[in-house]
Amino acid sequence: PAIGRIMVARVISITGTWMQNRHGGQRCGGRGNRWGERHSPSARAPSLAVLAVITLLPSLYLLATSFTPLNLTRPETQWDFSEPLISYGQLLSDGRLGNSIWVQIKLSFWTVALQLLIGIAVALLLNVKSRLLEALRTVYLIPMVLPPIVVAIIWKVIYTPDISPMHGIFRALGWNVPALITDPNWALTSIIIADTWEWFPFTMLMVLAALQMIPQEMLDAAKVDGASPWQLTWHVTLPFIQGVLLVAGLFRLIDSIKAFPLIYILTDGGPGNLTEVTNYYSFQQAFNFSYLGFSSAITVVLLAAFPIIGLSGAFMIYAITNAQNTSSGQYSMAGGIATEVVEN
Repeated sequence: PAIGRIMVARVISITGTWMQNRHGGQRCGGRGNRWGERHSPSARAPSLAVLAVITLLPSLYLLATSFTPLNLTRPETQWDFSEPLISYGQLLSDGRLGNSIWVQIKLSFWTVALQLLIGIAVALLLNVKSRLLEALRTVYLIPMVLPPIVVAIIWKVIYTPDISPMHGIFRALGWNVPALITDPNWALTSIIIADTWEWFPFTMLMVLAALQMIPQEMLDAAKVDGASPWQLTWHVTLPFIQGVLLVAGLFRLIDSIKAFPLIYILTDGGPGNLTEVTNYYSFQQAFNFSYLGFSSAITVVLLAAFPIIGLSGAFMIYAITNAQNTSSGQYSMAGGIATEVVEN
């Protein structure tokens, strides 16, 4: 609370100084000058330099390495640019890379879809004025705030038959359930379940915030018109929060490509390569086989997909927002015309 009050006071102070500088002219004296000095390009230069060292230089080195056949067992290949596209050429003929992309597509599709569905369902349940449900909101956030490695270990225990409470219950019921993470038919499903459990609270939180922004007048008008709870959800609630759902799905789609800890702890890409996603395949090429040039090429291609996904999502969000604004404008225009007709 004390830190929060300090931050709020700081924001108010900066805002007040800006307003004085904008409207008060000379009244702010030297305070406006000090604020301008703190936010001048020279003041931001050290932060930008640190950011460049942390992000830009490693990215440039990754890109440069992808144009070499770097192999840790052959140090002379580190700066060998004689065949700069050799690693990218190998990508096109690598069947194992194609399999990892297909596994990634399946993992991303099911995790994002399930997280959206469960997040919407739980958010609708929690969007009720009740002290008990308000307390449960915090409980639902626990999986999301746990470190990913801790989540992976928890599910490792659950999926290990000898120590798993889940398998103990199955044995007591007389059900013969195989070890899910070593069964070819269930390995990827086990990853999907664990990832969905970890990240559906993120979707739930965003949807719950959007639900609380719905105008109560809109809901009351639909109830007066005789809308059932299902009709209210389908025709009023979901159209109102569709932009939030798209943003949440976009965030989770990008994050699903980074599902590394679960795969590393639970299945190690197996059985065989049934759970080997693209970033895990890149990791194996670099640290198990020392093919850093080839691994860098995989990573560059993978990173190139992020802007494409982001721009596609941004375009869809813009289209939905534009459509909603157009609909609101048409509704307001129609309401105005109707009012004029009645008055006349």
